[in-house]
Amino acid sequence: MGKHGFTTTILHSDRRQAVEHGAVHKPMHPSAQYAYADARELAAVFQGKAGFTYGRQGTPTTAALEAKITHMEGGKGTVVFSTGMAALAAVFMTLLRRGDHLVSSQYIFGNTNSLLGTLAQLGCEVTLVDPTDAAQVAAAIRPETRMVFVETIANPGTQIADLEGIGRLCRERGLVYVVDNTLTSPWMFKGSDVGAALVMNSLSKYIGGHAHALGGSITDTGLFDWSPYSNIHDVYRKGPSTSWGLTQIKKKGLRDMGATLAAEPAHRIAVGAETLALRMERACSNALALARHLAGHPGVARVHYPGLPEHPQHARCGQLFGGRYGALLGMELADGIDCFEFLNRLEVVILATHLGDTRTLALPAAHTIYYEMGPQLRAQMGIADSLIRVSVGIEDQADLLGDFDQALAACSRP
Repeated sequence: MGKHGFTTTILHSDRRQAVEHGAVHKPMHPSAQYAYADARELAAVFQGKAGFTYGRQGTPTTAALEAKITHMEGGKGTVVFSTGMAALAAVFMTLLRRGDHLVSSQYIFGNTNSLLGTLAQLGCEVTLVDPTDAAQVAAAIRPETRMVFVETIANPGTQIADLEGIGRLCRERGLVYVVDNTLTSPWMFKGSDVGAALVMNSLSKYIGGHAHALGGSITDTGLFDWSPYSNIHDVYRKGPSTSWGLTQIKKKGLRDMGATLAAEPAHRIAVGAETLALRMERACSNALALARHLAGHPGVARVHYPGLPEHPQHARCGQLFGGRYGALLGMELADGIDCFEFLNRLEVVILATHLGDTRTLALPAAHTIYYEMGPQLRAQMGIADSLIRVSVGIEDQADLLGDFDQALAACSRP
């Protein structure tokens, strides 16, 4: 982050790059095409020189957002995509081939699990393991293993992977280590600190922060040498080898697959990112207070939140994330309380999918975002039928606790 702090750097990121007309924000560039007075210069941009050719491969607006995220993650380069799922698809589809093997956390977002199923259908084998124990990851590695994928905090069970142990393992074995940083955000954690090669963020969540724009990003930390990685195409083996992987992801993910982030959502995300630290600090504080409150409530059977001492990875979470525990929790209701009735009694909390919004959101996890996985996979992930996922926002704390109290009181059974 240089000589300045996290928020200062993000706030002034655009204007440090000489924005047009002295503006402090990079403006939206909706143009799909970019013209050149010199045909040689046009050809040079096509062949790798910095510049813009066609909107599908990026615009000045997305480039400014990429620079901002690179600063946040302390990386060497970033590519942004239309959604977080597009970003992950670009990584898996462009860096893996038929016959390769991927080791992944079993505690992953439902849509990511579905994507891995598609990857398996295309001939890339996937093994799901418990990432809280690096030994389980090591046991799953084969000669054809190319990549290991984990999330920082699992959604919604809040399991914390052994990020440092897996990082050491991947360095020793020469594996591409991909970390999904969505649930923590670069404010809480940087993948480069544990040796990750690539870091994914769903920009729709905490970084954008206001649930009004979709986006995703892949940041290359510069820690992985792509020169021995056989899946890099010859045409991308130019310049420093540390950049080859991201170049291939960009060319294939944007140019070939068309997963392009448009200028308007890129601009919204870039502006939203300026308050990331402020929003996360408030949301994490609210989540810790809510988790403690619910853990002692007779209407709640169990609370899943890393900030509680009884959480299996409480100490690891505090060490990895600087004493912060995130803004997402899971709660299981006591016997006799119907989760749908409880949710319908909430007044401040919004019943909606999504997470990382300024507003607190809740939904019945097993019946919605994890329904397609089926009961066997849900049990493997620790998702009970009564589990309610809560993405905690920045409301006044008393209002938030009071809303859960009144809803639980209305559903209490004698």
